[in-house]
Amino acid sequence: MNVTTMSPKQLHDLVQSGQSVELIDVRTPVEYREVHVDFARNVPLDQLNATELASGRNGSAPLYVICRSGSRGKQACEKFLAAGYTNVVNVEGGTQAWDQAGLPVVRGQKAISLERQVRIAAGLLVLVGSVLGAFVSPYWIGLSAFVGAGLTFAGITDTCGMGMILARMPWNQVPKAPTVGTPSSGAACAPKSSCCG
Repeated sequence: MNVTTMSPKQLHDLVQSGQSVELIDVRTPVEYREVHVDFARNVPLDQLNATELASGRNGSAPLYVICRSGSRGKQACEKFLAAGYTNVVNVEGGTQAWDQAGLPVVRGQKAISLERQVRIAAGLLVLVGSVLGAFVSPYWIGLSAFVGAGLTFAGITDTCGMGMILARMPWNQVPKAPTVGTPSSGAACAPKSSCCG
């Protein structure tokens, strides 16, 4: 599928021109809480129902998608395209590029990125498999081989099963606090609004 892209600067200029923009951030709630574009709304990729989100929208209005560096955003765009929503745009380089460009962000509590969590988990599993394979039973080497095969698959397909599992872990969730005046799931936040923080 061909996914349309836009640079963070182009999107920022669009917002500054007064155009209404709906930006969906598909990272985990913890990643979103750490740093996010000031007008982005968080809908994690593993909870994204593209058909439901697309159905309540004006089909001609573009929907912008952002993640950490662009990969999950592309996957979300592909979900929207598969659901029949054609006017969807992925923000190139994600929140990382937006922040590096010096554009406005909301900063919160620091967290370990999902990418780092995958590297830590994969490294530990390979280490454990190697140690147990050397000292307990050679069959434990299979654990290291399994992780290696999974990482190879993730690199080829740009889909990480371990990342999807880690995204659902309790430490990657943010407790839902009751809020007053929060927009409904179909509403877009205005630029520089604090309602999506």
